[in-house]
Amino acid sequence: MDKKLHYVKQELLRREIPPVLLVLLLLTVLLLNFLLYMHLNNFSVTTGQPDVDSSLCPFGYFRLGPLKNCSPWLSCEAINTEVRKLKCVGEGAVKKVFLSEWKENKVSLSQLANSELKEDFLHGLKMLKSLQSKYVVRLLGYCEKQFTILTQYHPLGSLKSLNEMLDLPRYKGLNTWHRRFMLAIDYVSIIHYLHNSPLGTLVMCDSNDLDKVLSQYLLTSDFHVLVNDLDALPLVNKSAGRLVKCGHRELQGEFVAPEQLWPYGEEVPFEDDLMPPYDEKTDIWKIPDVSNFFLGHVEGSDIVRFHLFDIHAACKKKNPAERPSAQMVMDTYRKILTLLLREAAMPGTREML
Repeated sequence: MDKKLHYVKQELLRREIPPVLLVLLLLTVLLLNFLLYMHLNNFSVTTGQPDVDSSLCPFGYFRLGPLKNCSPWLSCEAINTEVRKLKCVGEGAVKKVFLSEWKENKVSLSQLANSELKEDFLHGLKMLKSLQSKYVVRLLGYCEKQFTILTQYHPLGSLKSLNEMLDLPRYKGLNTWHRRFMLAIDYVSIIHYLHNSPLGTLVMCDSNDLDKVLSQYLLTSDFHVLVNDLDALPLVNKSAGRLVKCGHRELQGEFVAPEQLWPYGEEVPFEDDLMPPYDEKTDIWKIPDVSNFFLGHVEGSDIVRFHLFDIHAACKKKNPAERPSAQMVMDTYRKILTLLLREAAMPGTREML
């Protein structure tokens, strides 16, 4: 009986749909597939934040909120007279951060918290001025003699609150493998920028554990990642034989790269002078752990991890020289995103046939 019904349905389909219409339908589906392929090819180049940030101004200037024109960085006088503190929203070893207001715009005012760390504060200011780009929080002004920095305020805060933010009803629609993977691509793009910055190869030293890494970055309202804390960015210059050490204390744990650990065993007490320096490949070692946090445990995240297995295994090579560059990691991430988006789109087009 079932075979007979199937045969009748087939006969009805043949009679109701002329061959010309079937050909046109097939051509339409093929065209849609071609357009999808071209779109995703283009998408693979433009994933993450756009290449050109139209809101960036010339060096020494900024644009904020609805303002159309670029304004010069605020001076000591302007900060003292035009900026109003509202409340303290964070405090670290180097600085306190206050939610503040300037011309009806919410801004972040950072002030030195520990007078013994003036050099770190001023180094962070120098980096912030020199590295202004789509990857770095926007500088609005500073007062060096008062150890004060004014930057754009991002209400979603640091990446430490990412999971809590995505649990909120208004953001649950963004809690997908695709959006989470885009954040990981943003993060790797920032590492690539720091390793190829206008100042040279910079190492993100404030990264001894996952919480510390996440506290250095901000989540924007349109769900992109910006680096915010640049107090510990030493310069590597391999051609001049210049390597770095992240601080003067012994580092421990599995999160830091093997070359950051004391190499002489427990029987030899730690001495900073005996600790060998290292290069930017310490940042590469940490990428898999940070990306694992970004991906979370949403539907599809395990498939992303499966595709990332090889590049992440390469990042975890014990020999730093065998690890890939940030450029290689970034390119691989983007290729995998494009591949996964194609795979996600193709089942629907196959059903149309």
